[in-house]
Amino acid sequence: MNSQKKEPSFMSHCPCGSGLDYAACCEPVLSGKQMAKTAEALMRARYTAYQKDAISFLGESLHLSSRHDWDEAATRKWAEESEWLGLEVRSTDKGQEKDDEGTVEFIATYKEDGLLKQHHEFSLFRREGGRWYYVDGKLPAPQTMKRESPKVGRNDPCPCGSGRKYKKCCGA
Repeated sequence: MNSQKKEPSFMSHCPCGSGLDYAACCEPVLSGKQMAKTAEALMRARYTAYQKDAISFLGESLHLSSRHDWDEAATRKWAEESEWLGLEVRSTDKGQEKDDEGTVEFIATYKEDGLLKQHHEFSLFRREGGRWYYVDGKLPAPQTMKRESPKVGRNDPCPCGSGRKYKKCCGA
């Protein structure tokens, strides 16, 4: 379990990485005292909900079109069994107070089963009735790697110049 989940809400930095105190950042959104003003603010509150065990907020902040396959018990289990280490908001596109839609690119870093993991996502948010909702997320497409030199086959001469086959030399 994450020891940060037990921090008092006063005078502690918000887990979302904004640099603000939790009481002035995500706590009012998670408690329902204030609605998220931007898509990014909702993204940050959703990340914080995982760390603060505010799982019901995750369901409430889902867009109606996305609630059909949400599993609260599985989400709670994942949140409790993971150690949430940080959120990096990489970019936002629209999603401001006067917009009705926006995207937030983020990377959430966490430990699960002792392994360090990162969840990189482009999240779509929609504002309806003055309230922001999480619609869905897409993982970034893998980048194509381009070789600078031709691929060496197993039976090709070794590029080191030894005169031996690659598989018997540097490829061994």
